[in-house]
Amino acid sequence: MNNEPLAIEHAEDSTTLFGFWMYLMTDFVLFASLFAVFVVLRGNTFGGVSGSQIFSAPFVLAETLILLTSSFTCGLALLAARAGSKRGVLLSLLATFALGAAFVVMEISEFGKLIAQGSGPQQSGFLSSYFTLVGTHGLHVALGSVWLLIMMLVILRRGLSRSNMRKLMLFAMFWHFLDIIWIFIFTIVYMMGIV
Repeated sequence: MNNEPLAIEHAEDSTTLFGFWMYLMTDFVLFASLFAVFVVLRGNTFGGVSGSQIFSAPFVLAETLILLTSSFTCGLALLAARAGSKRGVLLSLLATFALGAAFVVMEISEFGKLIAQGSGPQQSGFLSSYFTLVGTHGLHVALGSVWLLIMMLVILRRGLSRSNMRKLMLFAMFWHFLDIIWIFIFTIVYMMGIV
């Protein structure tokens, strides 16, 4: 019995996983830098608004619950994939997409409201660092949602192949990473800003 194709697939999986971890670490460094800038500039309001004046705890809590629920539905997709349920995977991913899209819409509406009130990123160091940090996270969620749609189409057409299972696992790692970053944003930006 020839185990060479299996060994090659395992090596490809290991290389892909290592490369993706490297990507996540570079994203971590990016966000760590943005957090550092925000912490330094959060008091630099230039006589303008501060976090306690513009942040709404109920709104941010709703965003947080939506994103954390999307992480749960993403986990359900992985469980369905391990059980071999293509339908379960697609339904869970559809729920994940809907929740991710709702999160992005809420973030865009929050940004639009702030800009309409005259609290855009050009007003102060605080607002500039806020828009950059939270906007970078939102961009990641939006791009992740596009990745999710493409992956759903691929799974719909080609099923739960080994390659698609690997892609699903990588997507789940990315999505959970975004949730972890959001928990830091929720704590450092919003909760510390409201208090």
